[in-house]
Amino acid sequence: MFLGLDLGTSGLRALLVTADGQVAGQAEAAYPVAHPHAGWSEQDPADWVTALGQVVAELAAAHPAQMAAVRGLATSGHMHGAVMLGADGRVLRPAILWNDTRSHAEAAALDVQPAFREVSGNIVFPGFTAPKLAWVARHEPEIFGQVATVMLPKDYLNYWLTGRLTSDMSDAAGTSWLDVGARAWSADLLSASGMRADQVPELLEGTDVVGPVRADRAQALGLPEGCAVVAGGADNAVAACGIGALGEGQGFVSLGTSGVLLAGRDGFAPRAESAVHTFCHAIPGAWYQMGVVLAATDSLNWLGRITGETPAALAGGLGDDLQAPGPVRFLPYLSGERTPHNDSVLRGAFLNLDIGSDRTAMAKAVMEGVSFSLKDCLDALGQTGARLDRVIGIGGGIQSAYWCKLLATVLGIPVDLPAAGEFGAALGAARLAICGVTGAAPEEVMTPPDIARSVDPETGLVAAFAEAHQRYKRSYPAVLDLQ
Repeated sequence: MFLGLDLGTSGLRALLVTADGQVAGQAEAAYPVAHPHAGWSEQDPADWVTALGQVVAELAAAHPAQMAAVRGLATSGHMHGAVMLGADGRVLRPAILWNDTRSHAEAAALDVQPAFREVSGNIVFPGFTAPKLAWVARHEPEIFGQVATVMLPKDYLNYWLTGRLTSDMSDAAGTSWLDVGARAWSADLLSASGMRADQVPELLEGTDVVGPVRADRAQALGLPEGCAVVAGGADNAVAACGIGALGEGQGFVSLGTSGVLLAGRDGFAPRAESAVHTFCHAIPGAWYQMGVVLAATDSLNWLGRITGETPAALAGGLGDDLQAPGPVRFLPYLSGERTPHNDSVLRGAFLNLDIGSDRTAMAKAVMEGVSFSLKDCLDALGQTGARLDRVIGIGGGIQSAYWCKLLATVLGIPVDLPAAGEFGAALGAARLAICGVTGAAPEEVMTPPDIARSVDPETGLVAAFAEAHQRYKRSYPAVLDLQ
């Protein structure tokens, strides 16, 4: 048996699976996010440890025999977070999370140094780890002076379990300290951001074994003696492992709180100015690229809050038959935007509202705006040489038949919908644990899910949505002049 853990922003999910990937049990535990100031997002790493104890205890109570047979575990984690440890291994301050934008000035200062884009293959975004430490150095020098090691969130869990300070390539790629092509820390990038090489952990591949769970931790958690901890990886890379998107031509579109369009790559082919992320994959010798929309279903959630309707009701009001683009236009930049604009202060807008516009028209515009933003991501990926002829659709927004048809038509490629079952980051983490412990090849373990059905572009509306996308693109510079 193996455990896959998905350390999310709002909770930890655990999946208990057999050696052939069949799900035997699952458990979840929630924890809070603190926002002490505008733009700040923090978490106490102790809450992750508490959640780990809760999910393991729940699985042990429900599946005692299977949990007694667990040979290994791995964790998927949200990227870019900064967990700062002192020389004694204790946490110095709350972790600064991926969606924290306080370090936008520090990010801009690092990004103008050519080495960062040339070596890391990426823009230095405000959410990345390096500018967070630069912010701490500037605003909390007494904390910065005590930092012995900076860890990423899931790596802190691995450290707590094993006592070993490590990270994996896919998570380290989102720090702005990694030479992503060489899969090694860059002494030059560390130095340029005020860090030392001894302040970052040892690097492993996602399928490497970190070590066994410490005896005291195993006893406290009720895990078997000798249970191995495998390095794991960054959330989107591990989600790609869960759906079998490992190399060229394989990818997925995720309609979750944020939106992601991901393409597997066999080599390192960055184009930082496109605002596409180019990161190491969680498996050896592979990379992936993705465009990110910061507010995808979160845009519909926002509309639901201000109209008093549930997002499902808003989407359901459109029916199942795809309609031509409407006159109302929505720019989904409620939290700024990553791809292709790299603009953390950009904000959203409705355009062309008239006296007859109702919440159904606004919901339609929201779904179209998010879909157009994902088309921006597809176009940006194309600039790097990535090609996707079809994608697997995941995330809560995929439950809307209308949105699926809209997305396929806007992207101009089929969206394959998996059959019921597990195919996300928790399963991907379990698959990494299986490979790490058994030595199985990733391509043998990380196979695509069964596809229930494919949603093809509606050919009669492709041209209309292509024209609407061009109008959408012209809105961005116009809105900039108004801010």
